[in-house]
Amino acid sequence: MNQPAPILELKHVTQRFRQFQALTDINLKIFPGERVALVGSSGAGKSTLIRLLNGTLLPTEGEVWALGQHLNQLTSRQLRQVQRGIGTVYQQFHLVDNLRVIHNVNAGHLGRWSFLKALLSLIKPLEIQTAVRALTQVGIPEKIYDRTDQLSGGQQQRVALARVMVQDPMVILADEPIASLDPERSREIMDLLRSLVVESNRTLVISLHALEFARSHCQRIVGLRQGQIVFDAPTDLVTREMLEELYRLEP
Repeated sequence: MNQPAPILELKHVTQRFRQFQALTDINLKIFPGERVALVGSSGAGKSTLIRLLNGTLLPTEGEVWALGQHLNQLTSRQLRQVQRGIGTVYQQFHLVDNLRVIHNVNAGHLGRWSFLKALLSLIKPLEIQTAVRALTQVGIPEKIYDRTDQLSGGQQQRVALARVMVQDPMVILADEPIASLDPERSREIMDLLRSLVVESNRTLVISLHALEFARSHCQRIVGLRQGQIVFDAPTDLVTREMLEELYRLEP
């Protein structure tokens, strides 16, 4: 049986920011339906890798492919079309705090809506049932008209997830989505993320500091250290020794 084509791929990618080299010669393939955890110390390159995969950053060297497209070679308009199929969840949520929940959820439509339609929706919310369905999926439909800054951190992360569900992407990228949450809320969000991608056979790439969630919620773990891939293995083959070496302090 032939393996499917990767849905995301980095080919010999190096990323520099002036004199700092964040990633060095990265080769990585992510296949449809996979749940992949990126782990490693702060500064290992996890967030940079996420930004490359969603096209918000183009590599200094090498090629980034997403949804069958070579991102380096696309026009701005073509890149935006590809990005509609890639949803990103961030640690900081990236919500507009003084807007109601419905408006933040409807931001998931922005890649499809015209500027005028988006503006009108701020005056009178559109596609309310779509927002209700997404908020029901994440467990907070009753919060639809609440101001976003009145919600708890865990509830705000659920709003961010609902926004991604409205976007309806093929791939979900999550950059430290539980770093600012307590352990109980962290488990709730991780359970929710896993169920959202499994039920719809979406692909998930998530950067995590919490190794226990990488083990319990992902099928594959990629270890990054100082901008290089140290290991890339199925979760059940990642040993304690591999992780100890990944987090070993430099002399």
